[in-house]
Amino acid sequence: MMKQEKCIGVILASGEGIRFGAGEPKQYIKVAGKTILEHTVDMFESSPVIDEIAVVVSSGYMRVVEDMALINDWKKVKKILLGGKERYLSTLAAIRAFEQTIECRLIFHDAVRPLLSQRVLQDVYDALNKYDAVDVAIPASDTIIQLSEDGQLIDSIPNRKHVYQGQTPQAFRMSILKKAYDLALKDPAFRTTDDCGVVVKYLPNTPIYVVQGERRNIKLTHIEDLHQMDKLFQLNTISASFDYSIFSNLEGKVLMVFGGGDGIGKSLCELAMEYKMRVYSFSRSTTGTNITNTKDIQKAFEIVSDKEKLIDFVVLTAAQLRKEPFHMMTQNAINEMIDINFRGMIYVSQYAYKHLAKSNGQLLHFTSSSYTLGRPYYSLYSSSKAAVVNFVQALSQEWGTVGIRVNCMNPERTNTTMRTKNFGYEDEETLLSPKVVAKYALGTLLSKYSGQVVDVRKSFLNKELL
Repeated sequence: MMKQEKCIGVILASGEGIRFGAGEPKQYIKVAGKTILEHTVDMFESSPVIDEIAVVVSSGYMRVVEDMALINDWKKVKKILLGGKERYLSTLAAIRAFEQTIECRLIFHDAVRPLLSQRVLQDVYDALNKYDAVDVAIPASDTIIQLSEDGQLIDSIPNRKHVYQGQTPQAFRMSILKKAYDLALKDPAFRTTDDCGVVVKYLPNTPIYVVQGERRNIKLTHIEDLHQMDKLFQLNTISASFDYSIFSNLEGKVLMVFGGGDGIGKSLCELAMEYKMRVYSFSRSTTGTNITNTKDIQKAFEIVSDKEKLIDFVVLTAAQLRKEPFHMMTQNAINEMIDINFRGMIYVSQYAYKHLAKSNGQLLHFTSSSYTLGRPYYSLYSSSKAAVVNFVQALSQEWGTVGIRVNCMNPERTNTTMRTKNFGYEDEETLLSPKVVAKYALGTLLSKYSGQVVDVRKSFLNKELL
């Protein structure tokens, strides 16, 4: 089937984010290892329906986005346009940039909606085959009230069945949008908050089709939205690892696992070898490697680097859990918990740096669901696992500049020897299999994400994996 007119994605990134209250525009804040803007452009860059991308920015960030395009190797970003303080000025910048085109499709999207799905983008594109204007919306979840002119009394309550919350993208054929704006700019009372509103007012006979949106396609407006967005990116990472056809890309890659003698680490090594990776396992029980001893860690890296040109992935699964009241723990037990769960993580990361910088590889740590809330009888374990998360998030931003991705897995209760020692017998049906966690770890190693806490829960998994 012959492709329709050229389709251009226009990313609106000229907002100043005054309501957000950060020191810089919110589209340049980092989440999941990249800026919000980078995630958004990535979505359009990877879409098969998008032929070209234009990013509309404010004057002070033109060079910043130019550098982003080079670093990310965005091949579809052909124009970086200067927007304005008003929303409609950014749309006008795109119209002026492409108005000489005979006809094209323009898909406008807020830079601060980085969780747009390919499904919505495809549906918007398909709708333009029949309609000249397309919006995206979701049903309103709350009752909407319309106030009186003074804003103090309820004037009416619309039927919620017919009330939707608008999102982006919004899409148009160039000729229709240009015609609507030509009329709008002649109106001295012209006011608008979005482009569909311009078409509704100035071309009322033009039908606007509404594509069903998604609640996860949230807009970063307030600081609370950032925390929700970060969690949604975590879930997004998990769903990305379901496609096991891409695991063939692991063949020949070099993997180092510290803690590979038992539990999740052992399962990870076994699974990696099934995918023909070059696997090097280190642990106290199998190689006498103590991650609290820097000489042991250095020796492990020397062994691998003497045999391999590059080390692609370094994973640390080793951990220590003692489930007992803190005030009853011996000093030796306290030191051991801190050394293995915290210092060991630091030492492995320290020695991994130069190797992963050379390969543009990934460092993967493991945390625990207890990191979100300190729990009685394993306070040191909970607090050290919270430290893992903070360390990973900070390191991902530091090391992202040299191409290293840093993530951590957060599996719920898993059937390992360490768990059995501390909790005794549990129904295996209620626990995750180490092999399942290992599969998600391999999926994370293949992902482009960084700075993520990757939750693995039985309720999220495909039944075929359990």
